[in-house]
Amino acid sequence: MTEHAVGTWPTRTTLVFLGAAAAAWVVTVDRMRGMDAGPGTDLGGLGWFLGIWAAMMAAMMLPSALPAAVAVARASRALPTAIFGVGYLAVWTAFGLLVYALFRAVTSLDLGRLAWDQDGPYAAGAVIVLAGIYELAPLKRHLLRGCRSPHDRGERGALGAGVENGLYCVGCCLGLMAVLFALGVMSVFWMLVIAAVIFVEKVFPDGPRLTRVVGIGLILLGLLVGVSPSTVPILTEPGQSPSMEMEMSS
Repeated sequence: MTEHAVGTWPTRTTLVFLGAAAAAWVVTVDRMRGMDAGPGTDLGGLGWFLGIWAAMMAAMMLPSALPAAVAVARASRALPTAIFGVGYLAVWTAFGLLVYALFRAVTSLDLGRLAWDQDGPYAAGAVIVLAGIYELAPLKRHLLRGCRSPHDRGERGALGAGVENGLYCVGCCLGLMAVLFALGVMSVFWMLVIAAVIFVEKVFPDGPRLTRVVGIGLILLGLLVGVSPSTVPILTEPGQSPSMEMEMSS
């Protein structure tokens, strides 16, 4: 491979990944307009959820996956880089299916006590506090190192590299994604906040050190949601947002 090609493919990869993320943000914002019902937002039908979930993950996660994708691009060309992206997003899609199944299993139970006017704020706050503790755990740091380290297996291993990086990334971001669901998975504001935190942790040189700040911040946020949810900025409390039924059935 020529020196010119070595310098060109990483640049093209960056443009493609950022362009795809930007397009996904446009789709996500358009689809989510008026959909934020706060904690406990219903996920709708499986087909609808998978469509919006795929757009969400492309918007939120592709920018933070750039370092690994560029590493693949330096060792190969456009097709393997694209395959890396496919493998990476396939892992996040599978994670979305697991989340959907768990959501349906939980909502099939009689959990009236978790209504927002009863113990709902405590449950949401507890999830956020646990996510903050996870940010401080050694497992989080281990997975973050794996997520930040390129997994380059050459041209024939681009799909495997994407899947491997995706698995590390899912494990690394597990707590942050739980926070997103606790605060309102259809909230564009909280999506932006979580995506920014993920990007900083995975891409910035001091990202691993900042997990401590994020962890402490989440613990404090969880306590605030539990005891005084109305004081949390931009938090939509259930029962105060427009109905989503017509949107989800379309």
